[in-house]
Amino acid sequence: MSQASVIRGVEERPLFAEVRGDFRVSFEFFPPKTEKMEAQLWDAVIDLAPLAPSFVSVTYGAGGSTRERTHATVARIVQETDLTPAAHLTCVAASKDDIAEVADRYWEAGVRHVVALRGDPPPESGGRFEPHPHGYAGAAELVAGLRARHPFEISVAAYPEVHADAISAAADLDNLKRKIDAGASRAITQFFYSTDAYFRFLDRVLAAGITAPILPGIMPVTNFSAIRRMSGNTEIPGWMIELFEGLDDKPGTRSLVSAVVATNLCRRLHQGGVRDFHFYTLNRAEQTHAVCHLLGLRPKELGQ
Repeated sequence: MSQASVIRGVEERPLFAEVRGDFRVSFEFFPPKTEKMEAQLWDAVIDLAPLAPSFVSVTYGAGGSTRERTHATVARIVQETDLTPAAHLTCVAASKDDIAEVADRYWEAGVRHVVALRGDPPPESGGRFEPHPHGYAGAAELVAGLRARHPFEISVAAYPEVHADAISAAADLDNLKRKIDAGASRAITQFFYSTDAYFRFLDRVLAAGITAPILPGIMPVTNFSAIRRMSGNTEIPGWMIELFEGLDDKPGTRSLVSAVVATNLCRRLHQGGVRDFHFYTLNRAEQTHAVCHLLGLRPKELGQ
């Protein structure tokens, strides 16, 4: 039997065709430090906006170091786009009054969604989080304080492979439950590359009585060495290390490989019932847009 007759009649389907764009997305950006970086950020915002994200979040630097730049970025998104911005807000190096002032400014600017985080301690702290003497002890208290101030929609963080500072997986899960019970609407996970880790985490979340959505955080690889430095407790699979080996100085090839790896991760999550994906864009649109395209999501003006 010829090879042609073996494959004759088999439907030719593109990779990931079973997904067909039936999911929602959200994107994370960080505030720019320079005019060049601001132009790059805004290019990414404009490129990804037609994918109609549920919201776009803007990060807040360690110790509140990007406070004004975060506010300026969020305010510009409100003023110049139809996107729904979510401003990050942390507890680090801030009193309750400081946080109330920031929250009021966001509310006055038209921001109705906040990502409430404990926050990363500044480098001079030696990596150890110390609550401000007149501040919030952690994210659960911050959520409660924000909800008391304004009726914000609030997202919080979750860690499928356990926060690096947690004393145990059970304590980490209990902290997540406190944040949800305090008024958070959803959690967004730290990036991961093991779907098994995410689904095992969901099982534990449900067993703990948490029913809020847990959005998976997707981090396409722009720099593999940086990913390994940022990974913390996140497992980097051996096959992934081998796949990116030798690509540090080949950004074009690395970008193509990264898009396929992230798309396959999303495909497996989709097969498990996930219909919301949160992308850590690092202010670059290309890979995130490529992943969404491969999964069947199209700009709204082309899909109507």
